[in-house]
Amino acid sequence: MPGDPHGTPTEDFEDLYENAPCGYLSLRPDGRIFKSNATLSGWIGFSQAELLGKKLHELLTIAGRVFYETHFSPLLRMQGFFNEVALDLVTKDGKKLPVLANAMERRDDAGNLLFTRVTIFQAAQRRRYERNLVDLRTAAEAAKGEAIAAKVLAEAGLTEEQAVAELREQFIAVLGHDLRNPLASINAGTRMLLQEELSDRAQKIVALMQGSVSRMSDLIDNVLDFAQGRLGGGITVALDAREPLEPVLQQVVDELRVGSPSRLIETHFKITHKVYCDRGRIGQLASNLLGNALTHGAADTPIQFLASTTGEKLEISVVNGGDPIPPEAMNRLFHPFFRGDGRDSPQGLGLGLHIASEIAKAHDGTLVVASSPVETRFTFQMPLEPDGEG
Repeated sequence: MPGDPHGTPTEDFEDLYENAPCGYLSLRPDGRIFKSNATLSGWIGFSQAELLGKKLHELLTIAGRVFYETHFSPLLRMQGFFNEVALDLVTKDGKKLPVLANAMERRDDAGNLLFTRVTIFQAAQRRRYERNLVDLRTAAEAAKGEAIAAKVLAEAGLTEEQAVAELREQFIAVLGHDLRNPLASINAGTRMLLQEELSDRAQKIVALMQGSVSRMSDLIDNVLDFAQGRLGGGITVALDAREPLEPVLQQVVDELRVGSPSRLIETHFKITHKVYCDRGRIGQLASNLLGNALTHGAADTPIQFLASTTGEKLEISVVNGGDPIPPEAMNRLFHPFFRGDGRDSPQGLGLGLHIASEIAKAHDGTLVVASSPVETRFTFQMPLEPDGEG
């Protein structure tokens, strides 16, 4: 390789492109390949000449094609890029090659698409690790006798419970994280549509879409908080009393009223003391409790949202009418993924009340429920000041 007089080698940029440790593709505006590197050809068995004119989805598995066209291609057009997308390429001899792909559009000053660059990295080892965790459990379940199962698991350095728990929590964390990108693109799309002239019907449809985006965002927040709590030892809070709490609670009510315009939410706020709390987390707790009341409460009965400071405590209550919570469900109401017999709703994951209870614990507070044929009341209490504050 040529070098400068001081012995420092210089890069041959053509060689750097062709023999990079990753695959490169360049796509025309119509999605067809017009340039690729030798590394990618070596991985998948197609020559660079054979790749010319193909579309990226032609190199994917059938399932990958559907997922790409319905998910990642719209995301690329909406925000101009995507990162760390898991795909399976099909090699010339019909084998699957697990990869991670990044893509970015290049546009001119007028916003016209010039081409799209795609970078591809092999991901076989990462998939193998995930597969090994699943195989570990399968081997343990198939082994006859506790001694044999224990030996299989011990050789891997994990107990069956640890392996399953780790895989589950990592999956939840990755799922919640990866859902943010497509949700952000939908949110951006609805905002762009609202800047256009729309018919009354179209405006209503976009408003419904924005409500769904808000709902999905809440669900994702709950999923990420759940995963963080399980993997990181609990929900974190930043206590502060510099800003008042009441505007946060009012904002929560206003947002939920927009999403459920036919429901009546009555507020009674009397917060006369400073509250050392994480205002965002308390707003999340309130949103989860109010969302639960909207889902399970009687539609013809107003929901009451009360917040006050009494003595040395902050107290927040959410009250709704409707059928009482069954006694057998009361003890498990704050468990993750539990929604209760007779109170199921397809709108939630069963994490809202669990997250609310974890937020209460993080504030050294309590969250309790009382339910009767007259009303169901959730009550959150926490000290105005943390231990050690004067």
